[in-house]
Amino acid sequence: MPSTARTFPLRALISNTRSSRASTSSFTWDDVVRVSQPDHVPHDSSDLSGFFEKIEVCNRGSERQSEFIRFIIEDQIVGYIHNGFVDRLRTFKDVFVFPRSNSDGGRFQSYVTLHEILKTPEDRTRVVGEVIKCLGEEELIPGIRNELYPVVSSFGSPVYFSLERAAAPFFGIKAYGVHMNGFVEKDGEKFLWIGKRSEVKPTFPGMLDHLVAGGLPYGISCGENVMKECEEEAGIPQSISHKAVPIGAVSYADIEGYRYKRDVLFCYDLKLPDSFLPNNQDGEVESFKLIPVKNVANIIRRTHFFKPNCSLVIIDFLFRHGYISPECFGYLDLLQSLRSGDCS
Repeated sequence: MPSTARTFPLRALISNTRSSRASTSSFTWDDVVRVSQPDHVPHDSSDLSGFFEKIEVCNRGSERQSEFIRFIIEDQIVGYIHNGFVDRLRTFKDVFVFPRSNSDGGRFQSYVTLHEILKTPEDRTRVVGEVIKCLGEEELIPGIRNELYPVVSSFGSPVYFSLERAAAPFFGIKAYGVHMNGFVEKDGEKFLWIGKRSEVKPTFPGMLDHLVAGGLPYGISCGENVMKECEEEAGIPQSISHKAVPIGAVSYADIEGYRYKRDVLFCYDLKLPDSFLPNNQDGEVESFKLIPVKNVANIIRRTHFFKPNCSLVIIDFLFRHGYISPECFGYLDLLQSLRSGDCS
């Protein structure tokens, strides 16, 4: 691979990005329970401002979109790459090329594509993977997971190649995931099982999370992934997890540094038996707690305890189960904002 060029500013910027996303939480379950109580902040049940704030956290940086250029494969836009990151990719001359097009009303614009010798998805996956490995060793792409995401123009469209999960936001590709609300009904009241992430997780350590959630890797369907994650993250057997109901999706677009996250989360609901107790199998969850849904709403409204994108999925749950009503000011705006990203 070519030698490194102009890497210090890039490394510093990515380091700042990583630290902002991996800052360790300091709250306990006692803190969670205390702040969730209805009388902790009286008379805020119809105030949606706290929910809007969580939407904004997931949709930062729209004013910086002009700093990114298109990543095009076979005439389809598959991502967006920051100009500064493009400078580093220019050193891999046998992998990336940078043509100019006049598709914008006669105005010539640069874009990024792959070298014409890389004709098959397998070749592209292998060669781009070598670049990602090199950039990972230089700590320009932190947190390599050895997990591949499909590079597509939209969900279900042809897969042009597969890309390391940690690199996805640096190439601005659309990433898909599954999030499942595991709930219980007791005496007419709904409760949500909430997880607290392990303190050694590389991203959002110690923060609150769904009972089950995960990225959607290449080669597995959403339903299969839900059942896999159910078993790994909460010890839910397939005899129960196969009853998870797909109920829609949320999306967001978040720009931070050189990262452009364009995520779509497929949402699932699973009604669990009263007697069920989650049991984490993969070491990524520290503990679980069953909390009344109305109290979970208070946690999201009043704190930043949840991993940011979980808030969107739970707000969607609140709409669908009647915890947010049309009488609340901003009802329709909040509903629409749950799909602020390109939901395709």
